[in-house]
Amino acid sequence: MANNPVVNMFKVKELRSKLLFTLLILAVFRLGSVLTIPGINATLLLQYFDNLASGAESAFASYMDFFAGGAFERFSVFMLGVMPYISTQIIMQLALVIFPSLKRIAQEEGGQQKVQGWTRVGTIIVCLIQSMAITVYADSINQQIPGAIIFDNKVYFNLLAILTVTTGSMITVWMGNQITARGIGNGISMIIFAGIVARLPSAVYELIRGVRNEDINVVFVVVAVFLFLAIIGLVVFEQSGERKIPVHYAKRVVGRKMYGGQSTYIPFKINPSGVIPIIFASAFLTFPLQIANSLSTKATWLMKVAAVLNPLGFWYNFIEVLLIVFFAYFYTQVTLNPTEIAKNIRENGGSIPGIRTDKTEEYLQKVLNRLILPGSLYLAAIALLPTLIQILFKFPASISMLMGGTSLLILVGVDIDTMAQVEALLKMHHHDGLTKKGLKSRNL
Repeated sequence: MANNPVVNMFKVKELRSKLLFTLLILAVFRLGSVLTIPGINATLLLQYFDNLASGAESAFASYMDFFAGGAFERFSVFMLGVMPYISTQIIMQLALVIFPSLKRIAQEEGGQQKVQGWTRVGTIIVCLIQSMAITVYADSINQQIPGAIIFDNKVYFNLLAILTVTTGSMITVWMGNQITARGIGNGISMIIFAGIVARLPSAVYELIRGVRNEDINVVFVVVAVFLFLAIIGLVVFEQSGERKIPVHYAKRVVGRKMYGGQSTYIPFKINPSGVIPIIFASAFLTFPLQIANSLSTKATWLMKVAAVLNPLGFWYNFIEVLLIVFFAYFYTQVTLNPTEIAKNIRENGGSIPGIRTDKTEEYLQKVLNRLILPGSLYLAAIALLPTLIQILFKFPASISMLMGGTSLLILVGVDIDTMAQVEALLKMHHHDGLTKKGLKSRNL
């Protein structure tokens, strides 16, 4: 009987332990996503969101719920998810680039631990600000549906809600870090992945109900499904494609041994930053979007900001495209620094055929720029797809956001990365991989 790769996954003790640990953490995350914070009437809350008319507020709720896996509309303890942590990471990464003194600290021994500590403290501050905005948002719901907040003492409710939501968000970040350390895949990405997958059944049900009620044209559904499948194929192609830069190492004699004299290559992916620009851009917009929508009743200028940041509006999508392109360049420069790569090649006696040694950095930068721009524009085009589907096909936001764009990029990107890790562990223990030929990149 031929080896079954799925069975092999559970035969390898190390891989089995990692898989079961990851599933356990994700199960705990989903449990916390349905536990409503104290002081909220869950029945009236569901009634409010079910009756919410389409518009800016509906788009905001759907957008926030997308990354939290349905936790936002339930006002659950995990309603903020990992987005505050990602927002703080962005701020910290930008600070390291802007302030050389911080970068020097990060490069010192134990510097990364210091940066991680600052990031956690910053995450708590962001959580406190966002959770305070949530209490204002809850109060506005209570004014429309009296009894949504059970406690008569608003001060007591606000303090309890802020403490619960902030603690819940930090626990979510901790669980993501545990998956990274002891499980399979990148923990933070897996948390977002689990939230998106959890929304799929309800979105499919809502789509079927819309077709039955003739609210959605069945022809549009067929077109959207084919579009969905086509984009999955394009995303897989884009994620696996790479540009190989040949590098030749000269022969060197060290003692009685000879080293070098071999040729290898540096693999540059078509989209070197993966789904990170999408996640960063979404997190960067989530913070002002939530603050503006939650506090719009308190200040006129915030109401204008909330209107500008309507997820269905032109300016929101325009800013998102700019952020995706920016973070694609920014993250690639941080993770694939041409200066460092060129330095390592020279120090090891290597050279790129046809390129002068002193021009290596310039050549690598040129190649990266040619890859990043089309890759980032490709990401931006897919990110805009849900908005176009929602506007052109009149699909509900909960459906359109799951049928394309950010959700597909995250689902496919995280799935490919996780499969690659599983593949590597299976091969390390002398088992066949998940596919007969393995997960190979396409050379372009």
